[in-house]
Amino acid sequence: MLICQNEQEAADGVKEIMLDKKFGASGNHVVVEEFLTGPEVSVLSFCDGKTVKPMVSSMDHKRALDHDEGLNTGGMGTVAPNPCYTPAIAAECMEKIFLPTVAAMQAEGCPFKGCLYFGLMLTPDGPKVIEYNCRFGDPETQVVLPLLESDLLTVMQACTNGTLDKTEVKFSDGAAACVVLASGGYPVAYEKGKEITGLENGQVPGAADVTVYHAGTAIKDGKLVTNGGRVLGVTATAATLPEALKKLTPLLTASILTNCTAAVILVPVPLRQ
Repeated sequence: MLICQNEQEAADGVKEIMLDKKFGASGNHVVVEEFLTGPEVSVLSFCDGKTVKPMVSSMDHKRALDHDEGLNTGGMGTVAPNPCYTPAIAAECMEKIFLPTVAAMQAEGCPFKGCLYFGLMLTPDGPKVIEYNCRFGDPETQVVLPLLESDLLTVMQACTNGTLDKTEVKFSDGAAACVVLASGGYPVAYEKGKEITGLENGQVPGAADVTVYHAGTAIKDGKLVTNGGRVLGVTATAATLPEALKKLTPLLTASILTNCTAAVILVPVPLRQ
């Protein structure tokens, strides 16, 4: 995907894709979409085919470097709840996006059961859908599920059985933040097999309310080593988002960061009430 800032960048991008064959045969066709501006929101939701219950909102930090700079990645970190996703916006999304989506799939004879992911952008003209996914998001899940107070298995069984409307889905009033530690050079070229130190049984010793999720790691000769681009996701939970981020701050300079890099997560001020 190319996000072009002006007409010349768009023309150069089309040339690279269609004439220079940067992406091979995949570039024989291009799709031109409207350029949307505004903060992004990820809303995962439970769905049983007719009822949809959104989970707590989250915000994904996609850029590789600090201050929202660098190449797009699979996600360098997340926070939940999303500070821009106000109750008023949530109600608007439920009325105009979530319920119509579920109803449309049911009307077409293909009701969806499971986790339905809404990728949204809060534009000056209101919330717009950027993408749908029929799965949990990564790294959104690492901040959303730690805030779930209801039993996950019970909720997923309700999605399967069509009884979600009778099942409580409750999230805590707290917050969570996740910082992804990536191999140097990601998302372009990077080396594997670099030793990761500072963890015991894969976790940070003595760190309360902090969980390390392993993505690109492996055991080699009895040592934990890097084995991918995005290596670890470190999540902290707390009563507030600043408190959750504060728990992660000392870890960003600790030895678990050996041979990894992390981007600073920027938390914007809500734009709409």
